[in-house]
Amino acid sequence: MSLAIVYSRATNGIDAPLVTVETHLSNGMANFNIVGLPEKAVKESKDRVRSALMNTQFEFPVRRITINLAPADLPKEGGRYDLSIALGILAASEQIPQDVLEKYEFIGELALSGELRPVRGILPLVLGAYRSGRQLIVPQANAQEAALVQQANVLSAKHLLEVCAHLRGEQALPACVSDAPKQAAVPLLDLADVKGQPVAKRALAIAAAGQHSLLFIGPPGTGKTMLASRLPGILPELNDHEALEAAAIASVSGVGFDPVQWKQIPFRAPHHTGSSAALVGGGRPPRPGEISLAHRGVLFLDELPEFHRHVLESLREPLESGSVTISRAAFQTCFPAHFQFIAAMNPCPCGFAGSNKNACRCMPDQVTRYLGKISGPLLDRIDMHVEVARITQAELATCGKEINESSVAVREKIIAARQLQHARQGKCNAALTVPELDSVATLAREAVSLLQQVMKKFNYSARVYHRMIKVARTIADLDGEKAVTAAHCSEALGYRSLDRLRKSIYGQ
Repeated sequence: MSLAIVYSRATNGIDAPLVTVETHLSNGMANFNIVGLPEKAVKESKDRVRSALMNTQFEFPVRRITINLAPADLPKEGGRYDLSIALGILAASEQIPQDVLEKYEFIGELALSGELRPVRGILPLVLGAYRSGRQLIVPQANAQEAALVQQANVLSAKHLLEVCAHLRGEQALPACVSDAPKQAAVPLLDLADVKGQPVAKRALAIAAAGQHSLLFIGPPGTGKTMLASRLPGILPELNDHEALEAAAIASVSGVGFDPVQWKQIPFRAPHHTGSSAALVGGGRPPRPGEISLAHRGVLFLDELPEFHRHVLESLREPLESGSVTISRAAFQTCFPAHFQFIAAMNPCPCGFAGSNKNACRCMPDQVTRYLGKISGPLLDRIDMHVEVARITQAELATCGKEINESSVAVREKIIAARQLQHARQGKCNAALTVPELDSVATLAREAVSLLQQVMKKFNYSARVYHRMIKVARTIADLDGEKAVTAAHCSEALGYRSLDRLRKSIYGQ
């Protein structure tokens, strides 16, 4: 009898729990069994492994072979265990040395010829191997992505024979080296392309400086989508830790992560026909949805009322908690979701409610139903509602690209405001808790009186009250002032256009 132990890793959300591949050869009728809660693709690996070993001139043992993937209660999926299973059989049959296996972890799917094929979700696996202190061997097709974790020691191989030669000490495998750019490319979309709309541009800068959620409201063709799509161009670039988090989520998704996109701010803009599962995530095995794919970036929902109400309601918890938990009968997975929420909508189905230039064709009950698709609790979680009015032909003809409106100029102000916030409280203003807010945003007496009057008039909740103070704190940071004055609060109150629109249209 012979026993060999090889290490590999599974995927559970963006975590990569260790899997011990135990291989036992015993006498008896020739058989090949895989146990340890494998799904169908894992069970089929025995045919891939058998053909790969025979086609690479190794001896396939004609004995009873038992493969145990421990822990037994952790579901195993995909072809990522092929390489570990093949090496376990070779080590148990004494065709490669066993004593060196404990230093490595192995990931890779085998072709029938013995070539190594890439697997999904490589970044969490690299991070897990790095924390365990072992070297990881991956397929060469995954080398660029694996090399993004610069502190990890990762080797790459094209073929099973190369891995065996390395373990025998005959020829060392090359280390993974990344060719990805160290910094993201400068975004092509410039804020100066948006003509006019100084109020909306100011609101976008405030939202970027404090990481506030923002809703643009206005008739069709006023530039709401143009403004939202230029938000990544004025945001500070991701640091290495944030970029690695965003890349890890993309790595475990069905699409995968392209190393060329390293340090690029995620910008997700799902269509309004998408389901709640597409937005939140799901499936078996669970994969991240648009909310998690926007982690450390921007989630933009255009035509907000056209989304199904239950889809919009799924945003409420992630906006508060910064994470998404997918719970099913057989499993529970948590994905991070720290994103900046931006949305755009028309004021009514035809788009011209409240306009003095175009007549609205909607009946009052149509407008009520249209605005009612966005619930009060969701609106409470959106910090700023900004009206984007239609500009005249004369304004459109005279507006040019002003240098102080470019994304580069605006980004410098936002970086300065972010640095001020992180030096003061270690986070952006939008993430402040109520006790933290009380300590960093002490209001003047005039500001308190102003907020109380508005709270009474519009019947705002305590959540809206605190969010308005956070916006006022960000405005003060952009202006370089330590105190939050009545002027800052007054500007913050001006960014609640939807509340005034609801009251003017149907008296709410």
